[in-house]
Amino acid sequence: MDIAGRWSPNFDTRADNRAPDMVVIHYTGMDTAEAALERLQDPDAKVSAHYLIDEAGRAYALVPEFERAWHAGVSSWDGETDVNSLSIGIELANTGHEFGYPDFPAPQIATLVDLMAEIFGRWPMQPGRVVGHSDVAPGRKADPGEKFPWKTLADAGFALWVNPAPLTAGPTLGPGDSGDGVRDLQSALALAGYGIEVDGTYGETTMETVTAFQRRQRPESVDGIADLSTLKTLAAFLAVLKSPSTE
Repeated sequence: MDIAGRWSPNFDTRADNRAPDMVVIHYTGMDTAEAALERLQDPDAKVSAHYLIDEAGRAYALVPEFERAWHAGVSSWDGETDVNSLSIGIELANTGHEFGYPDFPAPQIATLVDLMAEIFGRWPMQPGRVVGHSDVAPGRKADPGEKFPWKTLADAGFALWVNPAPLTAGPTLGPGDSGDGVRDLQSALALAGYGIEVDGTYGETTMETVTAFQRRQRPESVDGIADLSTLKTLAAFLAVLKSPSTE
């Protein structure tokens, strides 16, 4: 595939020269792809990504894959906090939740699938290690958001997806709740990779983490409340994630 170089000075060396084994997907949250490219190249901004894909499906390389781009910020996944050293960051041009949040165009996603195929061919990647920015930083970020087509990426073999359980009436867990049910929920989210303390109390962090999981896997209703649909979907997701074929 054709990738234009728009190289950024904002990178350093991966810790311990680790090979990347994650992909973190973002949206730019800016008016235009060009504005995002300029920011990602600005040394004063101190942010970057390895790639940006615009709405028409044009791909741009900003940081070599073997270098550490500055895209994840304060984040964690599966017990590790230097997500930038572990991952390749891909920005998708999209104005984001604050500015209308349009759908991701088909040409953009088609290019993303092609790029993922190349990345998976170069590095020791597993579908369960492809996540969104909101997954690694639930309290800070909402991207790529509930409109991102995770199923399309999963159908191509480059992410995990389970069909979300239907929305149904029933008991829920939410802010102020505590006890074994909350502890089990937190344990399940931690097994999925989220950086959450298992303390049995449904506080702000738990609500933010549930919200991030819903954006990823149960986008029909994103409210941070662990209803039956969320709990069943999380259980199904874990069953796929922990199956021998995906570990």
